[in-house]
Amino acid sequence: MSRPRIVIVGAGFAGYRTARTLSRLTRHQADITLLNPTDYFLYLPLLPQVAAGILEPRRVSVSLSGTLPHVRLVLGEADGIDLDGHTVHYTGPEGEEGTLPFERLVLAAGSVNKLLPVPGVAEHAHGFRGLPEALYLRDHVTRQVELAAAAKDRAECAARCTFVVVGAGYTGTEVAAHGAMYTDAQVRRHPMRTGMRPRWMLLDVAPRVLPEMDERLSRTAERVLRQRGVDVRMGTSVKEATHDGVLLTDGSTVDTRTLVWCVGVRPDPLVESLGLPLERGRLLVDSHLRVPGRPEVFACGDVAAVPDLNQPGQYTPMTAQHAWRHGKVCAQNVAASLGVGRRRAYRHRDMGFVVDLGGAKAAANPLGLPMSGPAAGAVTRGYHLAAMPGNRVRVAADWLLDAVLPRQAVQLGLVRSWSVPLESASPETARVPGRPERARRAGTGTGERDAVDPGAERAGEERSEEQPAGSPSQGRPSGEPAKNQPGGEPARNQPHAEPREEQPHGSRSGSTRASGTPRRAAGTAGPPARGTRKPRKTSGTSGATRSADPAAPSGPTRSAHGPADPGPEPPADQPPPGPDIAPGPVKRTDGRAAEGDS
Repeated sequence: MSRPRIVIVGAGFAGYRTARTLSRLTRHQADITLLNPTDYFLYLPLLPQVAAGILEPRRVSVSLSGTLPHVRLVLGEADGIDLDGHTVHYTGPEGEEGTLPFERLVLAAGSVNKLLPVPGVAEHAHGFRGLPEALYLRDHVTRQVELAAAAKDRAECAARCTFVVVGAGYTGTEVAAHGAMYTDAQVRRHPMRTGMRPRWMLLDVAPRVLPEMDERLSRTAERVLRQRGVDVRMGTSVKEATHDGVLLTDGSTVDTRTLVWCVGVRPDPLVESLGLPLERGRLLVDSHLRVPGRPEVFACGDVAAVPDLNQPGQYTPMTAQHAWRHGKVCAQNVAASLGVGRRRAYRHRDMGFVVDLGGAKAAANPLGLPMSGPAAGAVTRGYHLAAMPGNRVRVAADWLLDAVLPRQAVQLGLVRSWSVPLESASPETARVPGRPERARRAGTGTGERDAVDPGAERAGEERSEEQPAGSPSQGRPSGEPAKNQPGGEPARNQPHAEPREEQPHGSRSGSTRASGTPRRAAGTAGPPARGTRKPRKTSGTSGATRSADPAAPSGPTRSAHGPADPGPEPPADQPPPGPDIAPGPVKRTDGRAAEGDS
């Protein structure tokens, strides 16, 4: 008798724990396959420390094959799912295609950046959802401080050393707190000629920092931020973004070259293509994480709307704590459907959250007990060491070295701006020139796919700080080519928007995807090479967030069309374009002086 085949799409918090628990429960009596575009599980709560140079990227990347020895790992991105035919279609990292048959399917597709139709945001902002974005941000911040130190013009220096973070939830608060420490350390060793210092701004339409947490912890976090010089502005957000700065909702403008978008996440839109019932973009499941009408299909993590048995009529929020617990219960119920053990309903108990503010500072409420200061810092780091499924000794060693040695502030240049567009449906993988792409068309979730030509290699060298050669300047602060209009659900920290789901500190699992139809409602621009298509995403780090709030209602989404035809190639004898010319500075509309110049 053949062993049952189980396919898990995604290796985030939910998918990873499902695979690990199933491997233990079935004891080699089932074939377990994990489909993921990367070979690691990303521990997202420590990603801000990667961007700040505290931890090396491999410290937060746990090897899948090394920690799941009895699970078959397939590298690839799901193109579609044929629910009736019980197959998952995927494309590998080098363009090869394959099909995975299943008797049981676990959808652990996570989440993507939540966007609003704010002019310029899709073109000029970057998210914080995966390793490529963290590496890009570290290089970008380092470069801006170095360029500001060498600038003779005071206005240019002020713009380059001004960093704007939108979203005062867990992720945005940690990015601003760690970023301020990182840039201050750079300036102490290499003072700027103009005598200026880096300036960090944290914006949110919410009334206070960390609105998901206890008010006392919010005050603690805001106090630490202000002590480090972070300009915290509540009730304010971005109205428009341009190459040279941002226009705020209060009418003021800020000259800057850095806009970090941390407004939260939304469920992976790929599940919409399956034609199954949804709740605010999430796949409806019962309390046993099974899809109604499809007894062979289970869903967990950010894409699953799981009934909250402790609060009837509500669904569990999109947090890493829930995603991790979903994975365990999902594995038990999948095994029970195969005759191993008994199934159980998902019921949770809130364990509290922790927020690392850098150094010895943190805010935490473990088991509902509010804490701050060094004690909270010790609890926070102890929690992360206990929660990580691997690399604990290496992480602790990096923390020790950071405490006694100065950080290495260097640019590696491994990730370019156009490789990590904000509207990317695959934040866990960087865009690569020449990577084979496939388009998906809307259908009924039967795995129907369209073949497209593979992208051509990027011609020439990059002609500006961030931009590939032959690409017209798009006026981005980081030189990224323009993309289509932003789409997705509104976020709570944006003007006239619904509450967002921010990433909690024990959360941020990587997102993964699988679907039979187009996975992205919004198109993104990649390197300007002929024939290049948008990268697909099937699985990856589950984007479980850290908010304790219920999922925000879906706002009106604006779908963007796919990338436009790049048109004919220029003649071979045509000279390369000249350097980009940046537009003039952003001016206030109320006649007052612009910010960021003092």
